[in-house]
Amino acid sequence: MKKIFLLFVFLYSVLPAQSFEYTGTIGKFERASSFYITANGFVYVTDTGRNEVIMLDTLGNVIKTFGGYGWTEDSFDNPADVFADPLTVYVADKNNHRIKRFDKNLNFISSLYTRESENSRESFGYPLSCATSNQGDLYLIDSENKRIMKFDFSGNFQQNFGGFDAGKFMLSNPLQLAIASNNNVFIIDGDNIIVFDQYGNGILKINVQEKLNSIRILFDHLIVTTEKEIYYSNLRLPEAQLSVLNLLGIEAIPKIVSSIIFNNKLYALSKDSILVFRRASKN
Repeated sequence: MKKIFLLFVFLYSVLPAQSFEYTGTIGKFERASSFYITANGFVYVTDTGRNEVIMLDTLGNVIKTFGGYGWTEDSFDNPADVFADPLTVYVADKNNHRIKRFDKNLNFISSLYTRESENSRESFGYPLSCATSNQGDLYLIDSENKRIMKFDFSGNFQQNFGGFDAGKFMLSNPLQLAIASNNNVFIIDGDNIIVFDQYGNGILKINVQEKLNSIRILFDHLIVTTEKEIYYSNLRLPEAQLSVLNLLGIEAIPKIVSSIIFNNKLYALSKDSILVFRRASKN
């Protein structure tokens, strides 16, 4: 067993912590890039193949799609990430350098665009990921400058962090972020998980020694994925344990894009569908 004790936050282990049994798939996508599930059970998927965001229920019924290729408010150019709460949906429209905000029914509300700002501190380009805190602040990955940007709910710039002045917490290849209930910001950066507090102070750097491609937090259930493995941690525990999940009942697992635990089920996004697993009963 491999263990790294990291202050009071993580015990990293490669032993299976929990088992989930495969039950089937939902959804059909061309090239899914990201997904999120809201507390009221709606699923939002970004599909870069179609340049769309798709709203489904947890049974896989498509409720609405929005988008198509373009640069106007009703289109996308590489929607890289989606985040949603029960009222609002945010999409990182990467090649249009925008974060687009929608209501829960995918009606367009507004865009956040600062790339041409004269203030270099607030300018971002090629956003890869976005999420909001429980205080309503919007955080995003500015991949052009390899840093995190923070804006308030009205789109006013607050700060950036994780750049060249962050010392050992400087980001080199930030890909996706997630926010815990205490407003700590978790970022995958190559094979590292880097954690900042809500004020941009670096507090933890965890080396997982594998290339990571997604991080999600829902109800303080942290899920980190590689293309073939899914790692889980309960952030409510005083010494949270990050350990690999054991997936049962499936012979060949497709490349995993992202994963979320919701209502005792594991949802694992692949490029073309969402694999659904139920928590395995203990014998």
